[in-house]
Amino acid sequence: DLDFEESLRQRVALLKGLPLAELEDIRANLRLSEDAARVVDTLKRLGFKVGVVTGGFYFFAEYLKDRLGLDFVFANRLDMKDDALTGRVVGDVIDAAGKARIVNQTAASLGISLDQTVAVGDGANDALMLGQAGLGMAYNAKPVLARAANVTLGKSRLYNILYLLGMTDDDL
Repeated sequence: DLDFEESLRQRVALLKGLPLAELEDIRANLRLSEDAARVVDTLKRLGFKVGVVTGGFYFFAEYLKDRLGLDFVFANRLDMKDDALTGRVVGDVIDAAGKARIVNQTAASLGISLDQTVAVGDGANDALMLGQAGLGMAYNAKPVLARAANVTLGKSRLYNILYLLGMTDDDL
């Protein structure tokens, strides 16, 4: 029954003392959805700005930014001291409302209208963000998000995002 922020803070508190080396090991073994790199590469080549807005952690999102060549990431920051987690989150927590604000702010900073934005999410806390975007896509989503999205994609169909954006095989 906790809200997202309180739940996140309590879960992060349980990680107090976790060494940075263990986080690095987890990060090194992150598995991406099939075709994620191909989708990002294609969108970037066609001039799209691509980023991650997550209620997860910047430590991992920044790695994805570097690995995939993303333009931006917004995520919660873990506090560290002496190469270990302190059990605290630094700064504002990115929750459902925060994700929606970020879509608005990012579009404004890039000089594009919200109608030109696309958001892809998988959980209930993505519904507001998808609602802000011109096109909200639920990918491998929980049923509550699938009902809120304009489009739903199953887990094995990430590449279909490109077709939904109107691209043809010739474009790709």
